[in-house]
Amino acid sequence: MERFDVIVVGAGPAGSTAAYRLARAGARVVLLDRARFPRDKPCGGGLTYRAVRELPFSVEAVVEDVVDRMELRLRYGWSFARGGGRPLVLMTQRRRLDAFLAERAVEAGAEFRDGAKVEALEDDEAADAVTVTVAGDRLSAAVVIGADGANGPVARSAGISAEYVHGVAYEGNVSYENVPKTRYRGRAVIELATVAGGYGWVFPKGDHVNVGVGGWQREGPRLREHLSRLCAEHGIDESAVEQLRGHRLPLRRAGSIPARRRVLLIGDAAGLVDPLTGDGMYEAFVSSRLAATAVLDLLEGRVGSLEPYATAVARSLAPQASASWGAKLALDRFPRLVFAVARAPFVWPVVERLIRGDISHPGAARGVARAGMRVVEGLARAAGDPGRPYRLEGTRRPPLKE
Repeated sequence: MERFDVIVVGAGPAGSTAAYRLARAGARVVLLDRARFPRDKPCGGGLTYRAVRELPFSVEAVVEDVVDRMELRLRYGWSFARGGGRPLVLMTQRRRLDAFLAERAVEAGAEFRDGAKVEALEDDEAADAVTVTVAGDRLSAAVVIGADGANGPVARSAGISAEYVHGVAYEGNVSYENVPKTRYRGRAVIELATVAGGYGWVFPKGDHVNVGVGGWQREGPRLREHLSRLCAEHGIDESAVEQLRGHRLPLRRAGSIPARRRVLLIGDAAGLVDPLTGDGMYEAFVSSRLAATAVLDLLEGRVGSLEPYATAVARSLAPQASASWGAKLALDRFPRLVFAVARAPFVWPVVERLIRGDISHPGAARGVARAGMRVVEGLARAAGDPGRPYRLEGTRRPPLKE
């Protein structure tokens, strides 16, 4: 039986960056993924600057466009644009990004095995070890990190009760031969209040734009219709959209504990997707950093369990999750009021600072901009205050279920 310090299951952004951090710190790490690399994943492919700031290395090699301007429209009508001064979002493709991140993990000393499907996971409490079976081979480690998405086997096999609310998205690519490049270069277009619980988008890439729609899970049967409308409004021939794919977005419920004994979850596997934007890159990188710290503390005997990881995730991500849930429902119920607040000139600096990572959540805003945030918070309370459980979670120490 091969023995490692850590087995990371899933070589997406969360898994590869966790493997990188652990290997750089001297741990013996094996990174597993069921797919053969390079492989693609459904994703808008945007890396906000706050996400990039969480990375311990540059991703410039896989950046295809740099967005410095955001255009928001309400129901394909009223619109406004902001930005143009500083970079906000780096645009890439998951096929390139994920391969690049896995290569960085290997350079740091991790062993990468693609085409490696996990068949079984056993947590041996007596031996303080976890065994993973891959193609009949048994691998043992002190810790297993599940970075295998919301439908991966790690959480289920480890007995981690992962409770999610699901969103859905549907997207594809359109070559610049079929759309005006100058219209979208350096600009992300967001179509608000067009899909319940979500939005539509047009994101620029190297030789194409990515177009997509997303919202509540119940919108699944209508996503094709929503995408057709988006294309029509942007003068895009729907038949020119290629690589169409749909996917579910896992949104964790407050109180979910992303760890049990010697197994923990990161990224999408833990349901760490922003409920408002549907973006999980920032959360993937934050959770990978927090996981690496917790695992190293356990391996080196500074702590006796992974409980600090669960606590750190709640304290780091709950404030933003609370604000995002509130804004999401406020936008659904009061779209015109939320749009009016968003277009107020004093609100944009807060949004820009959030995207760039200069502040961690809207509640950290100060001055006149804070007034705009308070209006949205009031609308969120009128919509049922969905962010309250996350606010409470972020201020208390959650127990770790054994």
